[in-house]
Amino acid sequence: MNVSVREKIVQSLFRLRGQSIRFLKERHRKTGHERSRRLFLKCALLAAAPFVAPPGLSLAQLHDPVSSERSLSFYNPHTGESIKTLYWSEGVYLSDALAEINHIFRDHRTDEIKPTDARLLDLLYTIHGKLRTRQPFHIISGYRCPSTNALLRAKSRMVAKNSLHMYGKAADVRLPQSDLSALRRVAVSLRGGGVGYYPKSQFVHVDVGKVRYW
Repeated sequence: MNVSVREKIVQSLFRLRGQSIRFLKERHRKTGHERSRRLFLKCALLAAAPFVAPPGLSLAQLHDPVSSERSLSFYNPHTGESIKTLYWSEGVYLSDALAEINHIFRDHRTDEIKPTDARLLDLLYTIHGKLRTRQPFHIISGYRCPSTNALLRAKSRMVAKNSLHMYGKAADVRLPQSDLSALRRVAVSLRGGGVGYYPKSQFVHVDVGKVRYW
């Protein structure tokens, strides 16, 4: 093979090698930039997203991780009943205590009972702890059967047609010796579900549905 031809071939190979290296560097730079951009967007979305407790971890555990027991006190002004009960101990919800709570949360118009969602109890427990009070929650409305909900809805547009009260996932409560706005503020800060503020009626609605406020 002619020397000049060999040199031209070698030069061509070097040029191709150089182009390949530049191409790989540029691709790496763009890929790295794209990864950084994706990471930034992911972090931004996580920061903007509503806080949700990890699966299997309740709000009560997040805000009171060392406690081995949880107690709640309730007073029902419609029936005059009151209870103070230990409803959770050593990682277990206590069935007898839950039955007591379900009873005091019942629809006082019909005496119908429905199980109260444990997440709602944990939310109320956490609110109570944040407010640093020993007062019992006054239950303005706990469980509502469909007929009661329809009756209340006919009187007020504020009552939802498919209210979470009918599923044991909502409660209208107050703490008479605590500022109602403070109760609302703590409930909102926990982002455990919906929070409604009713200062004229002197209660705050809390539920374990979607995070929303009114």
